[in-house]
Amino acid sequence: MGFLAAFERTCRWVPEDGDGLEHLQVRVDADGVTATGVVIGARGGRPYGIRYRITCSADWRVRAFAVDDCEGGRLAMTSDGEGRWRDEAGAPMPAFDGAIDIDLSGSPFTNTLPIRRLAAHAPGHAERFRMVYIPFATLVPEIDEQRYTCVTPLSAYLYEAVDRSFEARLPVDDAAIVTDYPTLFRRRDV
Repeated sequence: MGFLAAFERTCRWVPEDGDGLEHLQVRVDADGVTATGVVIGARGGRPYGIRYRITCSADWRVRAFAVDDCEGGRLAMTSDGEGRWRDEAGAPMPAFDGAIDIDLSGSPFTNTLPIRRLAAHAPGHAERFRMVYIPFATLVPEIDEQRYTCVTPLSAYLYEAVDRSFEARLPVDDAAIVTDYPTLFRRRDV
């Protein structure tokens, strides 16, 4: 038994503080994962509007993503699924070698990517992930080290920043999509 293998779902999250909304549509089938979303909000007093698209292989490894902001900014990268990245023009980006996943700063959805691969491990099982982190304020990618621990298989996972600056217990639904992100987001199903 594990998370749903094939599904289509629409999810929405609202921030715990301030105004904002994320609207996500995700489709998973035998060919892989396609997620598209729109996020509006503010961080540090700066409002943002973001549109993103993430494509993953059937084993939930990011193969491509594009993030566009309302001011004309764009970041797009592709991956071989093994942690080797290229920019939109096809140039190698060795600074991100070893990162399988991405983390969009204002989206709970990207926590699903590593959680799907942890799946039904025993409680206490932890893995460290090297992420391509994309802050919405700049769209300048950077490396972020994160750890996920299985708390309750198929229903709860602990997220920790490796630098110990933040942690959260993340409950997930039957597709591994975060339902509540304490202190940051809560889901409102459509």
